[in-house]
Amino acid sequence: MTVHNRILALKYEPALEALGSDYFDDVVAAEFPQKLLRFRNDLLLPKLGLDPQTVADADFIAAFGKFQGRRPFLALRYHGYQFGEYNPFLGDGRGFLYGQVCGNDGVLYDFGTKGSGTTPYSRGGDGRLTLKGGVREVLAAEALHQMGVCTSRCLSLIETGEALWRGDEPSPTRSSVMVRMSRSHIRFGTFERLHYIERPDLIKKLLDHVIEQYYSEIWGEVDRYALFYAELVKRVAELVAQWMAAGFCHGVLNTDNMSITGESFDYGPYAFIPSYNQQFTAAYFDYFRRYSYGRQPSVCQLNLAMLQVPLKAVISLADMEVGLARFDEYYQLEYKHLMLRKLGISQLTPDSEQLLGLTLQLLQSTQIGYHDFFSKITQTFSPSWREDANLILNNLDIFPADSSLENWQNCYQHVLSYIPLEKIDNIAQLLAQANPKTVLLRPVIEAVWEAITNKDDWEPFYDLVRRIQTGQ
Repeated sequence: MTVHNRILALKYEPALEALGSDYFDDVVAAEFPQKLLRFRNDLLLPKLGLDPQTVADADFIAAFGKFQGRRPFLALRYHGYQFGEYNPFLGDGRGFLYGQVCGNDGVLYDFGTKGSGTTPYSRGGDGRLTLKGGVREVLAAEALHQMGVCTSRCLSLIETGEALWRGDEPSPTRSSVMVRMSRSHIRFGTFERLHYIERPDLIKKLLDHVIEQYYSEIWGEVDRYALFYAELVKRVAELVAQWMAAGFCHGVLNTDNMSITGESFDYGPYAFIPSYNQQFTAAYFDYFRRYSYGRQPSVCQLNLAMLQVPLKAVISLADMEVGLARFDEYYQLEYKHLMLRKLGISQLTPDSEQLLGLTLQLLQSTQIGYHDFFSKITQTFSPSWREDANLILNNLDIFPADSSLENWQNCYQHVLSYIPLEKIDNIAQLLAQANPKTVLLRPVIEAVWEAITNKDDWEPFYDLVRRIQTGQ
């Protein structure tokens, strides 16, 4: 009897494939000695029209471990600026576009692999992904999604049974193949490559594809190219604001890690900041702190500026400059909105901007835990704060003994006084929504990985995923 694999039976769309082989290479997946399904994201399956109860673990393994029943697999071509230096020797070196599926929401989604074997762009690499790298991306994607950040998510993670040697992990280390579900794997660097090889015709063809698929609301507009760039600027500015409010440091914001849809992916050695420190840097190899937490907005703005070089084949520089000029406006508006939500404030009041400034000053001067600070506000909030500033975060041991809270307490109380008494209970709900109970600080991730590597105990990992996904 033939077993019906519901993942393989999805209706795959040849949207990118139809553009032609100028943008990718047809590749094959590696054959792995072992296929152990370590994670399946059942929360994503309904979006694909699938009931999780009807999709077996064996379906995931056949599709994303054995790579049965699907071809072609497309290794996408791209270049990119890496730490400010142009690199023309990039491309999908350890992954490929597995397929594209239209979701129940009418959105076209990519399934992109990571760790699935060598491609023409592996450049001496083994095309594999460490199991720890896969675990870290699963956790980051779910955490960011739960915090309201626009991000790709992991559909599955399969351990593949190979021993890998890495300079940044104790080796030999375990291997995996991950499948990422995202809006698109087209990068800023995809366009930069086409400029490098002097193919403006291919830039226009790809740009039309991007606008039609991912910016369809402007597809019929006469000035759609200028509108596209302006909207991309807005999406990226708001995305960076989401990272900053979440206390997330991407790690490696090269242009090949920037999505043309304004979505988080390819986080690399990411980290959530333990305390408010603009100089905090996630990547151990980022010696000059180019991609530090505080520089993320300016770096992304610079990446958008560099994208103008290839796009000027289609879009006028004047139009793009007009679009880019609004980056700071979009960023500041979104950042203020998100940070005030973390304080339980849903709208601007006469003193709310002053409160935000004092909050950042307090976090900077005390160096208390960034996430712990907002967690304590969430846990201890009382309607009485509206009437008495001295009750706000009083008798807590999270602050150094010499901390001066008075200005911040008075400002917070003054902002709360603008909120009608009958709506004060809404603040507690907003605080709970904006401040997750579980935060992926490095010790949390390392504790999960230690259980896996020492005892092959996956329960702490699954428990952490459950707590992230449910907001516990």
